[in-house]
Amino acid sequence: MQRTLTASLDLRVHDRADLIFSIAAAGGTPLASERLQVHSSDGPCAVTEIVGPDDTRLHRVIAEPGRLQVDYEAVVVGQAVPRPVDTLETVTYLRPSRYCESDALFSLARSELGYLLEHRRLHEDGTVSGGLQVLPWVAAWVGRHLSYVSGSTTVSDSAVSTLAAGRGVCRDFAHLTIAMLRALDIPARYAAVYAPGLVPMDFHAVAEGFVDGAWHVVDATGLAPRQSLVRIATGRDAADVAWLSNHHGNVTVEDMRIDALIDVLPADDPVQAVVLA
Repeated sequence: MQRTLTASLDLRVHDRADLIFSIAAAGGTPLASERLQVHSSDGPCAVTEIVGPDDTRLHRVIAEPGRLQVDYEAVVVGQAVPRPVDTLETVTYLRPSRYCESDALFSLARSELGYLLEHRRLHEDGTVSGGLQVLPWVAAWVGRHLSYVSGSTTVSDSAVSTLAAGRGVCRDFAHLTIAMLRALDIPARYAAVYAPGLVPMDFHAVAEGFVDGAWHVVDATGLAPRQSLVRIATGRDAADVAWLSNHHGNVTVEDMRIDALIDVLPADDPVQAVVLA
């Protein structure tokens, strides 16, 4: 399986700014080639790579006022080997977070989907077996309660407000999925990805649920085959994985072009367990 990823960002920097980009494939991704270039009106810019949790790769640029062009290209061949999971990770991703208020949705999740937990078993070391079937059921539940409507939400909307509105985009579907999984005592996290097959093309967001010793992809939008996805960043919710963070300055995004191609687009069975490697 070969995937080709590109991201081209055209920014206008109004004041000297500290910019953090999260657009590169995560560490451990099997790359045949990769290129990241940042140019200002005065020429090439220095880029510093920062490796964060879950192998997220951030790139920092101190940008001066003027035009800033960011170009990223990568060719991914095959699948990465999932890294080992530690206990702190599963504990962290059980807790409520800014956009995934699992505590507020606890009663709803239990009344709507609690029956799915009957065959789960808690072991002495805190691990849980069984329950893999919960993931597609939660995805289906979210899909029934939300309509995908571009531009229907803002950056301040959370799982609770999205559910009340009944509509959202990929980040909102992921937030509600994560909140419902955590309310069912299933560790869940947010992944920003490149998504071959997505129409219209953009950065995409999915949830991952930790069941039977592995993180499995849950995408209630069903807009792209999960087997084709390439991880960019991982976190508690969208606050941890923004593709651009801006500090100290004022920046305008004037144009953004994302593309992700794959040699053969796979078919995706919604009930099949898929690991995002």
